[in-house]
Amino acid sequence: MRSGNPALKDSTFLDLASGTVVRRDGDAMTLAGTVNKTGLLLLLCVITATFAWSQVSFTADGVVGAGPYVWGGAIAGLVLALVTVFKKEWSPVTAPLYALVEGFFLGAISAMYNHLYQGIVLQAVMLTIGTLFALLFAYRSGLIKATENFKLGVAAATGGIALLYLVTMGLGMFGIKAPFIHESGLIGIGFSLFVVVIAAMNLVLDFDFIETGVEQNAPKYMEWYGAFGLMVTLVWLYVEFLRLLSKLQSRN
Repeated sequence: MRSGNPALKDSTFLDLASGTVVRRDGDAMTLAGTVNKTGLLLLLCVITATFAWSQVSFTADGVVGAGPYVWGGAIAGLVLALVTVFKKEWSPVTAPLYALVEGFFLGAISAMYNHLYQGIVLQAVMLTIGTLFALLFAYRSGLIKATENFKLGVAAATGGIALLYLVTMGLGMFGIKAPFIHESGLIGIGFSLFVVVIAAMNLVLDFDFIETGVEQNAPKYMEWYGAFGLMVTLVWLYVEFLRLLSKLQSRN
């Protein structure tokens, strides 16, 4: 059960003491429950994103009001994500909190992107939703199968992208800008396309992970954890679509 999503990995359903799969025959994880909780997390995210968007304004001097939501949402989201990963049983509380703070982050950066490129946010939202349902259909119909080699390849690519982002962030702290990949040239666009594909493939692994949890009668709180993991991938996919679209529009 490899997953490129760090929130969903092969040891998630294992009891740390015995190393065996945790089972709850009476009050177990269900697919419907996970879907409902995913919908709730998305709703919470949209609510706070809408509020954050309304708080961002633009003047001749630049952007006003975005900073606290961008940095506060990003840092709080990272902390809550780490807490959720290491304390899965807390996910009924931490997953909704994660969705709320990520909404602040996404709302603020979406407002800034939309100010630069009118209509880009709607395009990114529609592409994210379309990708989600297209891959869900492909997974459920058997067109795409989460084989072990597929899982290993996606996980390796995801790890490589994460490492590259960390390196570029570290270099950025010293004023060194990574060439090409964050620019609007062919290399930059090609890189963004690759990252979008890998992020989308993580959805397939997330579907497989959730289905496995249901089959293994995981504890009820794992519905929240599965929804949280799917939310992590959707946030990543949406941000990458924003980056790709901004690069394409900047060439016009």
